[in-house]
Amino acid sequence: MMKLGLLPRIVIAIILGIIVGKIAPDWAIQTFATFNGLFGNFLSFVIPLIIIGFIAPGIGQLGQGAGKLLGMTTGLAYVSTILAGLLAFFAASLIYPNILQEEASLGSFASPEEALLAPFFTVDMPPLMGVMTALLIAFLLGLGVTFIKGNALNSILVEFREIIEKVISAVIIPLLPIHIFGILANMTNGGQVETILSVFAKVFIMIIALHILMLIIQYTTGGLAARKNPFALLKGMLPAYFTALGTQSSASTIPVTLRQAKKIGVREKVADFTVPLLATIHLSGSTITLVSCSIAIMFLTGNTPTLGSYFPFILMLGITMIAAPGVPGGAVMAALGLLETMLGFDQTLLTLMIALYLAQDSFGTATNVTGDGALSVLVDKMNKERSSKKLSKAKAV
Repeated sequence: MMKLGLLPRIVIAIILGIIVGKIAPDWAIQTFATFNGLFGNFLSFVIPLIIIGFIAPGIGQLGQGAGKLLGMTTGLAYVSTILAGLLAFFAASLIYPNILQEEASLGSFASPEEALLAPFFTVDMPPLMGVMTALLIAFLLGLGVTFIKGNALNSILVEFREIIEKVISAVIIPLLPIHIFGILANMTNGGQVETILSVFAKVFIMIIALHILMLIIQYTTGGLAARKNPFALLKGMLPAYFTALGTQSSASTIPVTLRQAKKIGVREKVADFTVPLLATIHLSGSTITLVSCSIAIMFLTGNTPTLGSYFPFILMLGITMIAAPGVPGGAVMAALGLLETMLGFDQTLLTLMIALYLAQDSFGTATNVTGDGALSVLVDKMNKERSSKKLSKAKAV
């Protein structure tokens, strides 16, 4: 029997949630609301652990890399991710007032919690620490491992990350479709489903268009720097794009990304270093999705973010998603803490974010890995120039 992937399960959960929400009695909806409450509280408990588990070993391992090549690759990845976030912010700010005006004017989404049926009971699961405390601890541990070259502590952090990845892949991801089903059923019961579906469709189309635009920008930049045809470079990386559509994982696509990067002319020693690194730190496609979806939800709830208020979120997003796991949905899991603390999302809005994100996760991942090829071309070009300057200075001496 063929095993269904995450995306089909999410789609089925959304459809069934709408159907059940229209016909099921209140007690049935409240049963699922009870599960949602338990799952949401568990998710809140895990969020600080996810932050420490991803960021601390990510920073620690980055600091043990290969000097200037590491600095160039990391810098380019961060700039690309931030530019992707800004692109999505400005596009959303210009487009959403036009395409989401009808949904926002309905007003039923202003306080989504008020329209939902309450669970039968709740179990309090307070997190061990706040999100900002977890971020500070993660930075301190990650930077500390780098400075003291603590191999023992680094191994502990890496093993802790593996535990968190296992929790996500074995517990959270399998239960997410049920959680999304329950939320959609409850929202359908409360008369909010038409708004949700309309937003899903419009935001999805804009995100795909922004992914394509971002890839064109990346490959135009890489092509101009390397004096190569950008569209020929992009065409050469398409096998990685389509592989990522199926795997929904940057890490799982590394072999194909590596092969195609070498085929478009990236030197072997550079590609062997940049591609595996970029698979964990370069998430331009995921950033476009997270920014687009979060602003859509904020717009519907009556909040219109300014660049000044939203830009810190983009800056933190580029750091928080470092070493997001190779499981589907890793980026949105890593971003939940920021969505909660910096944007004020409650459990219902976080669930909608997860649903919106996972509905197109494969396209975001495909954009991430395809963009890795363009950044590898840039790093290769910059590294060549640096090597040439060193050689020229050596000859002059």
